[in-house]
Amino acid sequence: MVNAVIFDMDGVLIDTEKHYNAAWCEAARRAGFDSFTKEHALMLRSLDARLASELMVKIFGKDFDYYAIREVRRSLVAERLEKYGLEKKTGIDEILAFLHERGIKTAVATATPIELTLKHLEKIGVRDKFDKIVSAKQVKNGKPAPDVYLYACEQIGERPKDCIAVEDSPNGIRSAYAAGCKPVMVPDLTQPDNEVLPMLYAVADDLTGLADIIIGVKSRVRKEAGCLCGK
Repeated sequence: MVNAVIFDMDGVLIDTEKHYNAAWCEAARRAGFDSFTKEHALMLRSLDARLASELMVKIFGKDFDYYAIREVRRSLVAERLEKYGLEKKTGIDEILAFLHERGIKTAVATATPIELTLKHLEKIGVRDKFDKIVSAKQVKNGKPAPDVYLYACEQIGERPKDCIAVEDSPNGIRSAYAAGCKPVMVPDLTQPDNEVLPMLYAVADDLTGLADIIIGVKSRVRKEAGCLCGK
């Protein structure tokens, strides 16, 4: 049974992860960490700040001031969004209409601060399409802990097992899985790896693929070329 769909925002609803990735690399370079790569930036997707800081210090040493570098990254992302605009991910309007037509609740559970989340969703015209919008900044532990998904489920009055959680990153998948939701990955910058695969309920190429997963059309999940596909 699926009573609700809970979406991550960055990389799922809006095409911003590419900007975060580039900005992290530039911010780290400005701080003198030329060995910081796109792969390091990928590790930080949706990751709780405390864990992210510890991870970067472990990799680069105690001179890596995560919080200071993050402030530069934030400024760089703002500049990039001003330059390139805020882009919707493919299928967002179609899947929201599909869910509303069937009376399936919708929510957002993001690692982004709530004020910025509301601003972005308003800008792309979907803020009022969700029953609830929550941020990991509103709970004790950020992703990959389950707190934000448990909070979202509580807010919409649904059990986690009756909710699909749509994510693009491993940290987000871990969070949804730990909460007891049905994690569906819509890959953005990376495909699911061997650690994430066992946690997945399904994978969709884009948001429109959720429709088939929800109504059970071609919903048999199979492994193909090392990737789960909801086909």
